[in-house]
Amino acid sequence: VFLSLFSPKLANTAGGRAEKQRCPVVLDAFDQQYSAELGDAWAAAREVLTSPWCWQYALLLNKFRQSAQLEDTLSEKGYHPAFQGSLPYLPASFRCYIRRTPGRFPAQKHQAGKLKEYYLLNAASLLPVLALEVRDGEDVLDLCAAPGGKSVALLQCACPGQFHCNEYDVWRWRWLQQTIESFIPQPLMSFITVTQLDGRHIGDLQPELYDKVLVDAPCSNDRSWLFSSDTQQAMLRLTARKELPSLQFQLLRSAVQALRPGGALVYSTCTLSRAENSDVINLLLNSCSDVIPVDLSQMAKAVSQEFTFLSGMQQHELLVLPEKGRAWGPMYVAKLKKT
Repeated sequence: VFLSLFSPKLANTAGGRAEKQRCPVVLDAFDQQYSAELGDAWAAAREVLTSPWCWQYALLLNKFRQSAQLEDTLSEKGYHPAFQGSLPYLPASFRCYIRRTPGRFPAQKHQAGKLKEYYLLNAASLLPVLALEVRDGEDVLDLCAAPGGKSVALLQCACPGQFHCNEYDVWRWRWLQQTIESFIPQPLMSFITVTQLDGRHIGDLQPELYDKVLVDAPCSNDRSWLFSSDTQQAMLRLTARKELPSLQFQLLRSAVQALRPGGALVYSTCTLSRAENSDVINLLLNSCSDVIPVDLSQMAKAVSQEFTFLSGMQQHELLVLPEKGRAWGPMYVAKLKKT
């Protein structure tokens, strides 16, 4: 419902190259909030978030269209496999490449009937997928799935029994459909369902149907919002932001209803905002007696070479802070289990 507001402005530089323009209204709001919440950690994150030229991009390889030539090219360009640590869960079929230097590998255009070789993304966005630990044959729900990167990543890990990808916003739902068509071969489409339902009601419609649920919730997307296209749009975003924790909590409650007892849920956002992260999870834990936290500290330790995490978080949550040379995030991840 809020996502139609989210698209950064591009302005032409003297050389004709498009460059994102920072939005002072959003930056002022972030400075006030995050200086208080993050202290000194905000300065380093701020420097990265406001400087798109130092952003880094990872490549998630598509196991359904493997290319030895692509991996040779990546190696030549200074890329190396990510997630080298001893992760609790890292399927051999899950392959991601990163490099320390900024820059973006060329994107591949959507071509009907032809699968893409890789997906460009923020490497931190793969942490919720790895935290979910999907196994072959499990029934999985991606509650807020567009644009589809995490859905594609989940399918690189395992072959679910049923995979339900949902997106409420119609424009983003179409984007999700196209993403899945671009990465997943037609024979596998038989166990994938793509719907346009209000995620707040899926738990009522499909109670205790899933083994694993991912809630990558609508949030105040810090990277995108800092480049709001105009002041009026920025003000609308900042006003709508106050309603987001309520929406996120309702989505989580729905996800808990949709989970089978013993099932796991991962909640993620791409914001640093405490109100949309820890506060929402704490509210859920305090109001749902059948939900318990799951320790993520082993995963965090295994990827500590690649990501910078905010210290002082609880064991069931992580917050990736962008910094130069490791410009991944923001990404908040929390894991819960239904008893």
